[in-house]
Amino acid sequence: MLKTELRNIPFSPPDITDIEIQEVVKALKSGWITTGPKTKEFERRIAEYVGVNKSVCLNSATAAMELTLRILGVGPGDEVITSAYTYTASASVIEHVGAKIVLVDTAPDSFEMDYSKLSDAITEKTKVIIPVDIAGKMCDYDTIYEIIDSKKELFRANNDIQSLFNRVIIMADAAHAFGAKRKGMNCGQVADFTCFSFHAVKNLTTAEGGAAVWRNDRGLDDEALYKQFMLYSLHGQSKDALAKTQKGAWEYDIVYPAYKCNMTDIMASIGLIQLERYEDLLQRRREIIESYDNVLVPLGVQSLQHFGEGFTSSGHLYLVRIPGISEKERNEIIVKMADAGIATNVHYKPLPMFTAYKNLGFDIKDYPNAYMQYVNEITLPLHTLLNDEDIEYISNNLHELLINYHLGV
Repeated sequence: MLKTELRNIPFSPPDITDIEIQEVVKALKSGWITTGPKTKEFERRIAEYVGVNKSVCLNSATAAMELTLRILGVGPGDEVITSAYTYTASASVIEHVGAKIVLVDTAPDSFEMDYSKLSDAITEKTKVIIPVDIAGKMCDYDTIYEIIDSKKELFRANNDIQSLFNRVIIMADAAHAFGAKRKGMNCGQVADFTCFSFHAVKNLTTAEGGAAVWRNDRGLDDEALYKQFMLYSLHGQSKDALAKTQKGAWEYDIVYPAYKCNMTDIMASIGLIQLERYEDLLQRRREIIESYDNVLVPLGVQSLQHFGEGFTSSGHLYLVRIPGISEKERNEIIVKMADAGIATNVHYKPLPMFTAYKNLGFDIKDYPNAYMQYVNEITLPLHTLLNDEDIEYISNNLHELLINYHLGV
C-alpha cells in the first residue's frame, strides 16, 4: 500500500455533536424518556421537512414497513414484490405478514429493479410493490406508476383502503433516501407510502428508529391512519402513556393484540437536532461524493450517479463497481483496504444467496444481473466525519490496488 501514515477510517460512524448530547440530557432530566412530547414534535418536523401532512415515528424502518403492510391489509394469499438486490428488511416484512415474497432481478448494470420484469411479476394476487431507493437515489417512480396503471385490471381489493387505491400500492423502502429529490418532489411525496430509517449508520440518526409517511393526495384520512399506526405500534392500546398522564385518564382499552415498536423521546431528541443540522450534512455528503468521483471515475471505476438532471440523492452510500475483477479479487481488495486502516463494505449480497431465502425456494441463478452487480461491488466510506485528507487517502489506496490487479486504470 502507499507509504503514508496509516489512518483509521471507520465505515460509517454517527455524526453526533455536543448539541445532540445536551438534548438527550434534557430528555433524561425531564422525567419523560419514552414516547412523549419530543417524539410528537419530531413527527411534526419530519412531516414538515418531507412536505406531507403526517409522519409516524417508530423504532425502525422495518417496523414502519411491516405496520404499513398490516394496515393495508396485506396477508396470507397476497403477493408483494421487491428487489432481489437489497437488504433483508425489504423482503422479511413480507414474510412477517404472511404474504408471498416475489423478487425481481435488477436491470443489467443497474442497482434498480428491471422494470420490464416487474411488469411481468404482477398478478391478481399482487397487493404492494416495494421499490428500494438504494444508496439514497430514488427509483424511477414514473415508470413504476405506468406499470401498475397498465396492470390495473388485475387488481383485487381485499378491504376499504385497498379499494380506495383500486390498484397495486407502492410502498418505498427509502431507508437510505431521507432528503432525496426527484423531479421537484421530495422523497416521501412520490410513492403512496414511504418508510425511512434513522439507524445509527444513516445520514440522520436517532440510534435506532424509522418513520412512515404517505402522500397527501390519495384520499386517505390522515388522523385515522395515524391512529392506526399508533395502535399497531403500542400493543393496540387506545391511549399512549402521554395521554394516560392526564388527570383521571388512566383507563384504556386494548382494541387489537398488536405490537411494540414505538420511538422514545430519547431517540427523538437526537433526531430533532440532527434534523436541524441536516442540510449541512447533505451538502458535505455531496462534496465527498464529488471528490471521489473526480478521482475514481476517470480511472474506469463505475460509480452510482447520485446527482443529475431532475434528481438529487441523499448521498447515503458510495457504491462502486470495478470492471474486470472477480468476487474473490473484490474480497481481497476489501481485506487490503482494511490493512490500510480503511473500512469498506458490500451493498448488497443479493437475497437469493442467503440461507433464509434459499430455504424459501429462491435461487441466485434466476437473478443473474443482481449477481453481476454484487461480484465486483465495493462500498467506500461516506460519512460527514471524513475530512478531505481522508478522501484522498482512500482514493489513492484504492487506485494503487487497482494498478496491482493490472486493471489498466
